[in-house]
Amino acid sequence: ARKASENSDFDYALIFDCDGVIIETEELHRLAYNAAFQAAGCEIDGEPVDWSVEYYDVLQNTVGGGKNKMFFHFRETKGAFPITADNAAPATAEEEQALVDALQYHKTDLYKELIAEKAVARPGVLELMDEALADPNIAVGVCSASTKAAVTKVLDVTLGEDRRKKLNVCILGDDVSRLKPDPLIYVTAAERLNIDPKQCVVVEDSMVGLRAAKGAGMKCLITYTSSTASENFYGEGADAKVPELGSRGITLESIFGSIKENGVDAEILVGLKD
Repeated sequence: ARKASENSDFDYALIFDCDGVIIETEELHRLAYNAAFQAAGCEIDGEPVDWSVEYYDVLQNTVGGGKNKMFFHFRETKGAFPITADNAAPATAEEEQALVDALQYHKTDLYKELIAEKAVARPGVLELMDEALADPNIAVGVCSASTKAAVTKVLDVTLGEDRRKKLNVCILGDDVSRLKPDPLIYVTAAERLNIDPKQCVVVEDSMVGLRAAKGAGMKCLITYTSSTASENFYGEGADAKVPELGSRGITLESIFGSIKENGVDAEILVGLKD
C-alpha cells in the first residue's frame, strides 16, 4: 500500500483519548478532587470547596486539564481562591499556582487509588484497539490531557502493560504546553508518527476533545457518555457519534474501509452512527 507520506511507516492512525473513551473516569476524577479539597481543608466564604456531578459536567465540557479546571473554578466561578487548614487564601499569582499544584499532586495520588479499585475499559474499546494494533498499516496512539502518572496507571489497569507498550504514540498533558481544546496534542501526535492529520481518526467523548481533534485537521468519532449525551457534536463538526463502540459493533473496517476506498473525505461509520 502507498504510505501516507514518503517517510511514514503507516497509512492511517487511530488515536484514543483516555478519560471517558478508554474508561469512564469523570466520576473518579470528581471524587478525587473533592477528597483533595477536603483533605486540604479548602473553604471559600466559610463553605467547603466541593464539585457536584452537574458542575463537574460543566467543567468537563468547558476546560481541559485538571489545574485549568481549578483555576477556572476559583477565578471564574467563585472569584476567589480558598483558605486551607494551614494557610490564608493565596495573595499572589505564585501562591495561587503553588496551591493548585499541591492540590493536583494529592488529587493524582487519590485518583490512582480509585483507579486501582474501580477501573474497567468501556465496551468495545479493547477489541477495536487490538484490531488496530494487529494491522501493520495503522498506527495506534493515546492522547490525554491528564498527567503522566494518572494516565499510565489507567492504561496499565485497563489495557494492561503489554498493550500500552505496543502503542505507537502516547502523548500526555505533561508533554505539551497547551491542553485541549487547543489542537497541539493531536498535531504533535501526527508529527511524531510522521503522518498527515487527514489520515488520522480520533476517538473522543467531549466537546473539548472534539474541538482539539478538528482543529488539528483530523476526523473525530465521538463515543459519548451520560454527561455528554446532550452536546451538539455534529454541530461542532464530529464525523460520527455512537453511545458505545461495543454496542454498535464498531470495527476497523467500519472506520477506515470507506477512507481506503474513497479517500480521506469519505464518510465513516455509515449505517452505524447516530
